[in-house]
Amino acid sequence: MEGKVKKIPMRQCLGCNEHKPKMELLRVVRSPEGEISLDFRGKKSGRGAYVCRDVKCLRRARKSGRIAKNLDCPISDAVYDAMEQELEAHDE
Repeated sequence: MEGKVKKIPMRQCLGCNEHKPKMELLRVVRSPEGEISLDFRGKKSGRGAYVCRDVKCLRRARKSGRIAKNLDCPISDAVYDAMEQELEAHDE
């Protein structure tokens, strides 16, 4: 008897619209207190939206407003700028 095949959860990037395994994507999370942050490990509690670990995808999702719509709250430019800087620093 063969072992069970583990199902890989897939999520859609809000920047490029590609479906990818959840672990390859970066989670943008809105905490219960309403704070927006990047979740590199996927463990923070709150509402999540996914983008590729690429600044281009984050910028594309920012321009289209899809992250704010998905998280159901407005996101200021300062928060987006901080997320871009954090993502760039994390990639290096």
